Amino acid sequence: MGLVTVVTWLFTAIVGIYLLYLWLSGGGLRQQATKVTRFPVALIFSHPALAISALACWVAFLLTGSRVLAWAAFGVLAGAALLGFTMFTRWLGAGRHAKGAERRLPVLAVLLHGVAGVTTFVLVLLTAAVARGQ
Repeated sequence: MGLVTVVTWLFTAIVGIYLLYLWLSGGGLRQQATKVTRFPVALIFSHPALAISALACWVAFLLTGSRVLAWAAFGVLAGAALLGFTMFTRWLGAGRHAKGAERRLPVLAVLLHGVAGVTTFVLVLLTAAVARGQ
């Protein structure tokens, strides 16, 4: 189940990179000074930074079998998930009145990223819960 988790994680990351690209190319960083966007820079970049850190812990868990690393990956991923949920609710709140770069984010891509992220989160939790090892 650990490798399936990595595959879902990578799919989630690919869609996330696409969303980040759309936000950046839509002027997301330039809109920070005018407060047009609903996504602060710290939120935009902390979410993937935590997810990448969690993935590093997960790969280390797969290589070593250490339960501590599995639970560390889960904890860090929980932080990334909370930030992702915050972005999702801000994106929903923008609705048809969005003025920032987030208006360019396609619904399908946002939903795919969210569903894949939740799937990854559940797989990490289940795998960490049944992991044997140190």
